[in-house]
Amino acid sequence: MISVRSLVLPGLAGLLTFSFLGCGNGGPQYVGVSGVVTLNGKPYKGAVVNFQPSATPDNPNPGRGSYGHTDENGRFTLVVDDQVKGAVVGKHRVRIASLQDSTRTDFDPALGTPDGGELKARPKRLFDPIPPEWNEQSKKEFDVPPGGTGKANFDIVTKKK
Repeated sequence: MISVRSLVLPGLAGLLTFSFLGCGNGGPQYVGVSGVVTLNGKPYKGAVVNFQPSATPDNPNPGRGSYGHTDENGRFTLVVDDQVKGAVVGKHRVRIASLQDSTRTDFDPALGTPDGGELKARPKRLFDPIPPEWNEQSKKEFDVPPGGTGKANFDIVTKKK
């Protein structure tokens, strides 16, 4: 007599394998994306570049966002995480900001305790030379082609006073 376990376990294994592999066109397609960030014409080291795929009525869940860090030549390569490299094919909102040094702190007496206890440190706010229209206020877009690209280049120009 055949046990239920001998029928269910192989069926579950097959179902899990099919769901992980997909049917070839079910999930978002990730392709290689790299480029250069310049600030006022010079390569900009120490920026984080974020790509967030844009949802559409036909595709309300386009996939996960990607990010990359610029090196001393301003070059970056996008990744999703340690296992997924690249960015989803299609239109993305782009945000670029300087990496903040989270180890620097300053002390604020207002954060002390009423009984005169030890003061608490808070992160120091550092000036970001990248203007807000490239980061928290960004409306910048980039269309990732199906074959990927090595030309996701962004020239940031600051306004002179």
